[in-house]
Amino acid sequence: LGVAGALGVVLAGGDLAQVARLRAARPTAANLAWGVDKAAARIKEGKEAVLATALRIRDDDIAACLAMGERGADLLEGDRLRIMTVCNTGGLAAVERGTALGVVQTLHERGRLAEVLALETRPLLQGARLTTWELGRMGAPHRLVADSAGPYLLAKGGVDAVLIGADRIAANGDTANKIGSYALALGAERAGVPFIVVAPESTIDPATPTGEHIEIEDRDPEELLTLRGVRLAPEGTQALNPAFDVTPHDLITAIVTDRRVIRP
Repeated sequence: LGVAGALGVVLAGGDLAQVARLRAARPTAANLAWGVDKAAARIKEGKEAVLATALRIRDDDIAACLAMGERGADLLEGDRLRIMTVCNTGGLAAVERGTALGVVQTLHERGRLAEVLALETRPLLQGARLTTWELGRMGAPHRLVADSAGPYLLAKGGVDAVLIGADRIAANGDTANKIGSYALALGAERAGVPFIVVAPESTIDPATPTGEHIEIEDRDPEELLTLRGVRLAPEGTQALNPAFDVTPHDLITAIVTDRRVIRP
């Protein structure tokens, strides 16, 4: 999102109202505002300066994803690992390798990946539509799993680690990520399975002391009530659709960034 935000500032062409609108588009995500601010700081120098900043952010993101992939794979012990993940954290969400899926790709390249269990990620199905596509493209063995089956499969055994990305990490390690992450963390803690967050340093927000201070975006209820124009629930049904949840730091085994491993 940081790269997208920076490139969006390039497209805004100095229109500060559009820049402000872009910055506020995803209030839960730290990286969007971070990328927008980095690029917007050079607007007075001209479009070429803004573009150069955006491209530098892109290049830094590629390097960061490589570093996170290596560091995360080094952290995990054992061979033929079975990994569970939620939402999309690959090249479609970041640049090239991605965050949590970057670790998966590194494991696969090292011959240490047995299988990925990808949660479907209702209601927009990022796991079903995007993550499975990326896993198939890299040739990684995988199966799609209903969101509500995640904790059960953790309790049943056979999952070696849960890997997720992050939209914002508070100063104390509390982590906002796609809705359903908290349930996985609870299931992982009960089952004794490592729960690992993979995100660049820019996702850590030192100005946000705890998860209680993270704004959680509520999305359009129609995402739950309909699917591609087909109504799923009776007319008049109301829906509540938080896009993210917050996992407390004491449920997180480690936070892997491009610079370090943090034990919250």
